[in-house]
Amino acid sequence: MINLRNVRKFYGALEVIKGVDIIVEDGEFAVFVGPSGCGKSTLLRMIAGLEGIDDGDLILNGKRINDVPPDKRGIAMVFQSYALYPHMTVAENIGFSLSLKKVPEAEIRRQVEAVAEILQLTDYLDRRPAALSGGQRQRVAIGRAIIKKPSLILFDEPLSNLDSALRVQMRAELQRLHRELKATVVYVTHDQVEAMTMADRIVVLNKGVVAQQGAPMTLYHQPDNEFVATFIGSPKMNTIPVLITRPSTGKTHAQSPFGLSLDLPDAGAVVPQGQATLGIRPEHLKIAADGQGDFSAEVFIVERLGVETYMTVGSQEQPIVVRAEGDIALRPGDRVSLTADTSACHLFDSTGRVIRLTQAS
Repeated sequence: MINLRNVRKFYGALEVIKGVDIIVEDGEFAVFVGPSGCGKSTLLRMIAGLEGIDDGDLILNGKRINDVPPDKRGIAMVFQSYALYPHMTVAENIGFSLSLKKVPEAEIRRQVEAVAEILQLTDYLDRRPAALSGGQRQRVAIGRAIIKKPSLILFDEPLSNLDSALRVQMRAELQRLHRELKATVVYVTHDQVEAMTMADRIVVLNKGVVAQQGAPMTLYHQPDNEFVATFIGSPKMNTIPVLITRPSTGKTHAQSPFGLSLDLPDAGAVVPQGQATLGIRPEHLKIAADGQGDFSAEVFIVERLGVETYMTVGSQEQPIVVRAEGDIALRPGDRVSLTADTSACHLFDSTGRVIRLTQAS
């Protein structure tokens, strides 16, 4: 188990990690995700011991390891660049750490073959990295890490150099590998699709702080703030400026400048009146019969993907993305009536914090 307690990192006067608290349970697949410059790779390198910790504690299995050298932490790391030795074969690359420890050659060969079987590299053991595809090279880098039998494996954007088809394949392989090894994994990426599809726990970082952490679908359905709401999910959540009032009906009412008008199910919560931001995901907007929706808008982009269609409506200043099942007959320039699933709407205040529409239990 990893426990980061109020961890901070400075480069001169610049604070890049600003008091981070994270717990990763034993055997979890945790993904650190966020935009470039948010501090996720720095945090990973601090766990590995490649960057110092200026304040706070790093606890691994109950032991403070701030000052323990990287090679004494029992941690393996897989880098974005593969970092393979070009003059060595696949077998020599995978078994290199055992060679340094003077393990007998027969035992090295046995362990290398076992790792190669897990990673489907048995037929490539005598090849050199130059003769491998990108996905195969990445599997060799993973093999070199797992042959150490680490209890913790760190991945620093390992799939970013691969094409889209290989990324999908490698995501599946990493999930399978995690199930087989039962090791704790901390994985860094800027790609929220990788985070959503692989993680047991997602830690969303923004400007050196934890914006939110939890299970993928918890972050998707119950974001704590506008940053997480728009970062998690593809296409991202629509955000619409609205005026919140509570008219004589007694219901919380949201009104946008372009005509969207909704009564929100506040379930008795105290929702402040005034300016706010309404968040609604593309799949929670539906095409309605003319004049029967919550608002109407002009279509200006239609993206047909076969099983679904994404339609962008509104204006360049206030684009709204709508997800529709299958194909639709609408074309750019058409006008469409839309209805919103108010039970799935979110409200955010001027600071970006979520306004809960239900009372805390």
